[in-house]
Amino acid sequence: MTTVLNDASRGILGLLLSRRSGSAKAMSGPGPTPEQLRTILAAGARTPDHGKLAPWRFILFEGAAREKFGEHLAQRIAETDPDASAERLSVERGRFLRAPAVIAVVSRVREGIPIPEWEQILSAGAACQNMLLATVAQGFVANWITEWYAYDPEIRGALGLGANERIAGFIYIGTSAVPLEERVRPDLDTLVSRFGD
Repeated sequence: MTTVLNDASRGILGLLLSRRSGSAKAMSGPGPTPEQLRTILAAGARTPDHGKLAPWRFILFEGAAREKFGEHLAQRIAETDPDASAERLSVERGRFLRAPAVIAVVSRVREGIPIPEWEQILSAGAACQNMLLATVAQGFVANWITEWYAYDPEIRGALGLGANERIAGFIYIGTSAVPLEERVRPDLDTLVSRFGD
């Protein structure tokens, strides 16, 4: 039986096979509207989720909240590195201003249940990927990164993370200020094997 792809299926496959990250350092406005952001977040929440646990949550940074968080980052660097240059502190203050919107994806693992921790963590990763795809589908670019502040205990506290939570990634969303470049992709023949061969 031959499968015939409809226009929607071709569009989805085209998106999956052409998606590229846009560097947070090269983003500008415009960013997504509130409705477009809600669509991105809804796509993030529609991921494989064994046990219907929703083992993730999202923290949205827009407008002045990006600058406020940058002050937390600069303050933390000043605490941990008293010799940090003014330039370094300026970089931290402006880190979340690189994109019009940033979404922190928080992985939250429930222990003592039959659903393995690994599956819960993978679900948070799938939420990140869904948001990347929903962003690109709406004509924007996205960059999924962590960087040092995802792992710093004081910054985790400023974000209100619990003991069972950690950052799966920060999704920077905006418009690319430069043309996106394709990069070399892995050779599938080196990655795929067939059981029994």
